[in-house]
Amino acid sequence: MVEKRAAEHEEPPSKRPKVEVGSAIAHAAEAESEQERAVGITAYVSPSKPSFQCVVKQRYTDFLVNEILPTGAVLHLTELPGFEPKRQKDAPVQQADGNGEQSKPASDAANGSTVDSTTANDSTSAPEQDQAQAVSDQQEGTAEQQPVTAELSPDDRQALVDIFGDEVTDRIVGLYSSVLRNPHKRPRDLPTIRSGVISEKSQRTAAHVAIRRVFASKLQTETMQDEAGVIAVKAAPGKPAKGARGDKSTPRDVDGALVKGKLGWSELGGEYLHFTLYKENKDTMEVLYFIASQLKIPVKNFQFAGTKDRRGVTVQRVAVFRIRAERLAGLNRSAKGWIVGGFEHKPHGLDLGELLGNEFTLTLRDVHIEGEADLTHEKRLEQVKAAVTQAGQAFREKGYLNYYGLQRFGTFSTGTHAVGLKILQNDLEGAVNLILGYSDHLLPENQQADGNGKVPQDDINRADAIRQWREGKATGAEVMARLPRRFQAEGAIMQFLSKRDKKTGRLIQATDWQGSLMQIQRNLRLMYVHAYQSLVWNTVVGQRWERFGDKVVEGDLVIVGEKDGADTVPKDEVDEDGEPIVRPAAEDAAPSADDKFTRARHLTAAEASSGKYDIFDVVLPLPGFDVLYPGNEIGKFYEEFMGSEAGGKLDPYKMRRSWKDASLSGSYRKMMARPVSGVVDWEVKAYVGEEQMVETDGERVRKVTDKTEANGSAGAANGDATKVENDRDAGEVEDEKKIAVIMKFQLGSSQYATMALRELTKGGAVAYKPDYSTAR
Repeated sequence: MVEKRAAEHEEPPSKRPKVEVGSAIAHAAEAESEQERAVGITAYVSPSKPSFQCVVKQRYTDFLVNEILPTGAVLHLTELPGFEPKRQKDAPVQQADGNGEQSKPASDAANGSTVDSTTANDSTSAPEQDQAQAVSDQQEGTAEQQPVTAELSPDDRQALVDIFGDEVTDRIVGLYSSVLRNPHKRPRDLPTIRSGVISEKSQRTAAHVAIRRVFASKLQTETMQDEAGVIAVKAAPGKPAKGARGDKSTPRDVDGALVKGKLGWSELGGEYLHFTLYKENKDTMEVLYFIASQLKIPVKNFQFAGTKDRRGVTVQRVAVFRIRAERLAGLNRSAKGWIVGGFEHKPHGLDLGELLGNEFTLTLRDVHIEGEADLTHEKRLEQVKAAVTQAGQAFREKGYLNYYGLQRFGTFSTGTHAVGLKILQNDLEGAVNLILGYSDHLLPENQQADGNGKVPQDDINRADAIRQWREGKATGAEVMARLPRRFQAEGAIMQFLSKRDKKTGRLIQATDWQGSLMQIQRNLRLMYVHAYQSLVWNTVVGQRWERFGDKVVEGDLVIVGEKDGADTVPKDEVDEDGEPIVRPAAEDAAPSADDKFTRARHLTAAEASSGKYDIFDVVLPLPGFDVLYPGNEIGKFYEEFMGSEAGGKLDPYKMRRSWKDASLSGSYRKMMARPVSGVVDWEVKAYVGEEQMVETDGERVRKVTDKTEANGSAGAANGDATKVENDRDAGEVEDEKKIAVIMKFQLGSSQYATMALRELTKGGAVAYKPDYSTAR
């Protein structure tokens, strides 16, 4: 352990405090501590503060994560779009009531499919769509005659008049009546209505949305190419007969509206649809793979700002290229454990790290403290409150070491950092073998003997598929059929290496190791080498804390320009010929190539002792060819560790490789972290059984959703959070009095809640391991 400290710092205990409860939690905590030490996680900032032990994620609703947007707002799911009741198969869109009066088109506000009210272009979601791509089993009736006159609600008519004026509105309503009166007529046989010039883009967007909504997608709109600001309103094509090929000559989106190139998408707001993804007990990629398969698009079309834990309830923003909101909202009806909403078109996508951070609401269960064996429940409650208060205050003020958490390194016996090291050593065959590694105890034939039934089925299927492939008993296609979808890296490698010559049947790329690694999605592929960098960084930060604690010293690195711009690198005032350099004002200057890179510099002895900088300003580099290393003994430690057996005998100053993905430029990471805005809230409460403590966004939204047939759909799609989770151990005493701590705090992007909890509990927080669940 690296907790020896300078005299002015707290003197830590020789090892992590032990509690006297002798519970399974204590053993699990010790096992997790060993895993942490293996990847360089060793030190605590406030080791003398009270420790406590607890279980994390016993229910997945115990771990709530909401992204913090760049604006500082916390992202929440605020709607349930796409859960309108299905119509009867033979019922037309417009139905007459018992008196022969025609009902108005049902607006989306009535059927609960309202999207983000602040987003003009996607403020409503159209009813069932008329393209075969949409995920729907609805059939629209076409045989019945419709009433001649279309009646609109006063609000709908006024919305159209505000946009088009009375005369054009009357003509549009007349066209709609013709469509209802002649359901079999082709759109080209019906008139086209042209609006006047609508100069404001926002008004044109409102026009497109209003026509879709009010007329239930029976009419479509198109911005005229040859008449600027003019919108054409036409009859929308009917749904092709079952089995018909349909007209594919004109590119249309799911609701039949024409979308012609960039002009059409710009009217909506951009080619990228941004949306909120709410998910329960699902991997981000697992959900996106399913959505991609339903939309028949590559999963690479999706972008997101950060991955989220599987075992939890998470809310994040995602962007997808050239998809309309109606198509995506329609998938909610077949969703299980996830919801999409909050749609908004934008001209740009999302990138990893493009968020301010995350808000965590964590329920820590079955809390125990040191020396509690002979205490009454009430006394234990008091002691826990005192311990959590001290830990919370220290966490708020002193923060924690900004370690990369265990999830960065994978959870199989071979960590992702080991694969990354093989890649950096140019042993690509070794890297492939590590990715395809498995333990024999995971094989199906060993499950009966094991007898505990706690091995996740996905892990059993993974091991069996790889074994079958290695033994030549399964082709690449057969492996993909057996392998759980989320093991994308393994599947991509085996499928690539299995490719055969169609004529001879000979394997043609069985030893193309780099080619097989290139089949892995790039973000996942880079994860391996980044995990090695993380191992180095974790090891170095422990050494830095052991040697200097929270004292800023000469040679430490800080980010250029971060302190009020006062420490930016001075720019030359004259060029090489002695001519004065005239620089543009900041608002007029084009971004330079260096602007997008974070730069660091060394502190002088005077700066280190000036008090201007504190430990939260200090950064440490992830090794690469384009970073500075500390200008003190910590810089030398990089060389020592990376050059050792444990570090792979690499040189931190020689990180370029011929393969671009293995050529690491490096980056910088803050050594310390603390909660955003210093906000840390906690509540200690007694509980019995396994009651849910905190309401999720999904539950909150369902309370305000119409209690119609849509509730059945929502329950089927997203009922996981509201059902009683069968995760408790057999034989558990239901009426035992227990203690829970509910913690709420915000962390910056790329900071790990598990490492924050480690500091709070002093290593006492252990992840719950339910039967038949998959933690990876």
